[in-house]
Amino acid sequence: MSTTIEINKKSVREFLGSGKKEMFIIPEYQRPYAWTDEEVQTLFDDLVEYTQERMDSPYFLGTIVSYTNDNKEQEIIDGQQRITTLCLLLRAIYTKIEKMDHTDERNNFIGQIEPALWQTDELTGKANRKQSLLESRVFESEYNAILTNILETGTIGKSAKDNYSKNYSLCQELIDQYAKDEPLTFYSFINNILNKAIVLPIKADSQDTALTIFSTLNDRGLPLSDADIFKAKIYNNIKDPIARNEFIEKWQEISTSAEYADESIQKLFYYYMFYLRALENDRRTTTPGLRKYYSSNGFYRLFEPNLMGNLTSILSFWMVVNNHEELEEEPWSSNFEILKLLDTLSSYPNEFWKYPVVNYYLKHKESQDFEEHFLNFLKWLFVNLCSRYIVTPTVNAVKQNILNLNAEIINNKKPRIEFRAVDKNEIKEELKNPHRNVVRMLLKLLAYDNENQKELLPDKWEIEHILPKKWQESYFPNTSEEEVDNTIEHLGNKVPFEKRLNIVASNGYFAKKKESYKKSNISIVQELSQFHLADWKLEQIRERDIRISDRIMNIFENWSSNPVSSEKEELSEEELKAIELIRSKGLESYL
Repeated sequence: MSTTIEINKKSVREFLGSGKKEMFIIPEYQRPYAWTDEEVQTLFDDLVEYTQERMDSPYFLGTIVSYTNDNKEQEIIDGQQRITTLCLLLRAIYTKIEKMDHTDERNNFIGQIEPALWQTDELTGKANRKQSLLESRVFESEYNAILTNILETGTIGKSAKDNYSKNYSLCQELIDQYAKDEPLTFYSFINNILNKAIVLPIKADSQDTALTIFSTLNDRGLPLSDADIFKAKIYNNIKDPIARNEFIEKWQEISTSAEYADESIQKLFYYYMFYLRALENDRRTTTPGLRKYYSSNGFYRLFEPNLMGNLTSILSFWMVVNNHEELEEEPWSSNFEILKLLDTLSSYPNEFWKYPVVNYYLKHKESQDFEEHFLNFLKWLFVNLCSRYIVTPTVNAVKQNILNLNAEIINNKKPRIEFRAVDKNEIKEELKNPHRNVVRMLLKLLAYDNENQKELLPDKWEIEHILPKKWQESYFPNTSEEEVDNTIEHLGNKVPFEKRLNIVASNGYFAKKKESYKKSNISIVQELSQFHLADWKLEQIRERDIRISDRIMNIFENWSSNPVSSEKEELSEEELKAIELIRSKGLESYL
């Protein structure tokens, strides 16, 4: 289907007047009106300067992006701040000249402003001030009615503190002062606003097209998120006022808590999309756009009764992973073995580990023996993801496997899925100097493998090079610079180290840095401080390469069995009878 976009340069009067056929709507998902007095003052000063300079070229106010919705209304996607301010300015001008003596100029501009602000009778031309051409429906804004009242009556409350009232009051003050100071050019000023100031309306054929244009053009702030649109859709689908208020409170709670957990409500919807796809057995490797996915078939997925509950559960999971919080009545959230694995997985170089883990949690968190099954699953998942990334550091190496796994998780808490086998010798060779994106994860694995490590690693730690990257040439007289630099980057020369201590240790050599190592709360670093040799050279790095490579391979071996095979499966009644028959005939050796 081809995309249709209308772009027509229009004066302010022409543009606002088009609202008579399709009124302007500031939709629910937009953010509240936020222009300050400084921005209003700047716009006014620019228009004054334009008038005083008597320029022949038009004054350009910018673009307005919109589309016509199903109710034949123009939804403003970009430009709501300008169109709202222009309406407030014109209403202030109208309020001023309405009280002035009836002159040809006054009557002319009364006749031009009225059809730019209100619906007018086709025969009499009389304006109906109760039918403004602009309406704000911004979600959660208690000020929408204030804009409507200002446009209708031209008055504000005495103690009003909202932006509509403050900016309208400022417009009135500026207009009064200009009319007093520049009476000879006052009507020219009004004419310039209505007829010489122009906008560039970009009218799209759909909301998606309009949002795409907006995202491309917008450089003035945060673009609308998909979550903003989802919020409005859900809100509008709720008819009961009490339920609406409860939804507002719940949304705000989730949104605030998500930011605290270093996530966002938008990301929660993204994780949930993979769960819904798994429920639908969707294993396609092409990931749909978030808005496209949820908007299909009339946004029906947003209206499911368990949506907010599942988003809350996903948020709770990330509060544990990111903030190390414990959840009431969920013992796994304080299980150190699980927390270590989740922290290690959090350093996986892309987000594909998150989707099966979130899916597993959502689907099976209420099941019996969840802790045990979850721990086995995390071990198995880690080995498969880590070993493959060590050899093939790309997303595509596991993408299809992850999507297959997502679907399998829905049907089984011990999911059966085969990742492509990786040669053990190849892994061992790569472990000497692994891809930089996997180093942090491997260092976490080694740190947590130490039995003396009784707490999670600090949030702020750095990769410490035991033999510093800056070394003196005299230190290795018989070794090439290339070989030294290469060996220094080996995993055997690296440990996780608290940032504050690493700053103190700096680039000192081993004997000097051991004092800093003693102060570390990371066990493998503390053990380095007790190393009996006075120095740390290339041979020590190579020896440690071998030790930690063997240790990692042992961990992989212990964790690599599918969770299914780690437990004895229950046999069917028919299988039990068959085994009993075999035993009765003395054929146990064939079992």
